[in-house]
Amino acid sequence: MNIRSWLVITALLPLLALTASHPAVARSLPPLFGTAETRVDNHRPFPKWTGMLDRYFADAGAKPGFCTSRFFNNCHAKRWAELVDKLKGRDLTSQLNGVNSFMNQARYTVDSINWGVHDYWATPGQFLAKFGDCEDYAIAKFLTLKRLGVDTRKMRIVVLQDLNLRIPHAVLAVYTEGGITILDNQVNNTIQASAIRHYHPIFSINEEAWWLHRTMGR
Repeated sequence: MNIRSWLVITALLPLLALTASHPAVARSLPPLFGTAETRVDNHRPFPKWTGMLDRYFADAGAKPGFCTSRFFNNCHAKRWAELVDKLKGRDLTSQLNGVNSFMNQARYTVDSINWGVHDYWATPGQFLAKFGDCEDYAIAKFLTLKRLGVDTRKMRIVVLQDLNLRIPHAVLAVYTEGGITILDNQVNNTIQASAIRHYHPIFSINEEAWWLHRTMGR
């Protein structure tokens, strides 16, 4: 997550939440990192997210090629399918751990090197071919778990501020019966959100809606 993009998003989100159609306070799931959440059923403010989804559904990875290629091809698609087949039918905890561990093996690469722009949200195929930064890890995990049958309404990409490092960051949050599990490219193991004190969410998003997060009482 690029700092410049994060500053723009942080400044605009409260206004976007107020002006978007039919905002509603989320109540069906536990609050993320103890924040107050405002749900908005309008993805228009997030073209990087919707654009990524459009590219994802359009790219089947059918072109022949090698896994060393920096363009998504059937070799990358095969590796991804093998991961899904390996984890299919296992319990949710095993799937979360398996997906997190697999994707975290990728090399962290900033968007300016990969794409020549400050902020780019890559598809899982692009991530498997060229690696990526924090939101790309989270997206790849989100769409892999979707392939495994995990309810996308119970998953969110979370853009947040790391209060320890004082930088923007992104993770995947998965709502389970045991709480909220965080899949983080900075941590090899999955971790419960309740055990994390240094993350302050700004917004979270999935295919259904997006949520603005505020400190309780504000």
